Amino acid sequence: MTQTQLSLFLHDEAATVAVGQKLGTVMAEGGVIFLTGTLGAGKTTLTRGVLKSFGHTGAVKSPTYTLVEPYDFSADQQGAGQKVYHFDLYRLADPEELEYMGIREYFDGRALCIVEWPNKGEGFLPVADITLSLSPKNEGRTLELHAGSAKGHAALKKLNVSG
Repeated sequence: MTQTQLSLFLHDEAATVAVGQKLGTVMAEGGVIFLTGTLGAGKTTLTRGVLKSFGHTGAVKSPTYTLVEPYDFSADQQGAGQKVYHFDLYRLADPEELEYMGIREYFDGRALCIVEWPNKGEGFLPVADITLSLSPKNEGRTLELHAGSAKGHAALKKLNVSG
């Protein structure tokens, strides 16, 4: 059976970062990840974990005003040669703005593109390999992962086995 959905409870920030690291490992060859959830749900925290899996050690901020934050991992880092683009479309007024910024160039099939607030770019974004939904629950948060492609199905299967 193909893995299409996975649900996890994350107790704290460390658990959110750890899941992000696992996700980065299984998506190391690139792809598209959509992150949904309310403000403060942990989308950027999870992204920090993904970036950590590629060797990033610096701060990770949500690119709310710049729309995209590029990360290019050089040969001396874990994610040798991989490009990761972190998008935050929260302040996007019109999805057509994405066309003006050359959005299609980012989604080249090799880079890993992580998109917060993907609903704001509807019609201009490709189909996500994985859509993640974070929601507060008790002292932690619930993470729902849904596969939207064969690559996403394979990633969820690996996450479930290693998870």
